[in-house]
Amino acid sequence: MKKNREASSCEDAPSQKLEQQLCFALYSASLAMTKLYQPHLKPLGLTYPQYLALLALWEKDGVTVSEVGQRVQLDSGTLSHILKRLEQAGFISRTRDTAHDERRVIICLTEAGRELERRAASIPADMICQIGSPYEALADIRDGVTGVQQKILLALNMKDKAGG
Repeated sequence: MKKNREASSCEDAPSQKLEQQLCFALYSASLAMTKLYQPHLKPLGLTYPQYLALLALWEKDGVTVSEVGQRVQLDSGTLSHILKRLEQAGFISRTRDTAHDERRVIICLTEAGRELERRAASIPADMICQIGSPYEALADIRDGVTGVQQKILLALNMKDKAGG
């Protein structure tokens, strides 16, 4: 029988066994998910991080590099490399925002980038089918992981404010 997890506290932390670590469960699930995507992305000429950047742009086109970075949670150095590859592949264009601030770079999908969205449209449903769980169950897991992520970010923010 499972222990009441709502009433747990810091003293209820698991032992140092690998399989009991939340960090390892999240890490290994992320690796497995990335591997599951690879056969779907390779024919499109995409890596998983490139796909994430495109997902953000397919939702909202014509945004700054920093907006894309915030959406996909990548630092500017990593994101710049990804965007450079997407531009070389002809999926996006990068232009300076000369009307407002030349330091800002605006990312726009090209026609090839929009066509790629149509070609990639079945990937989310394919992933759900391959995992073999109902969408509702996977959405609950996603929401739970998102909640954990928000708590982690809050803890990091509090630590930064405390100076350490």
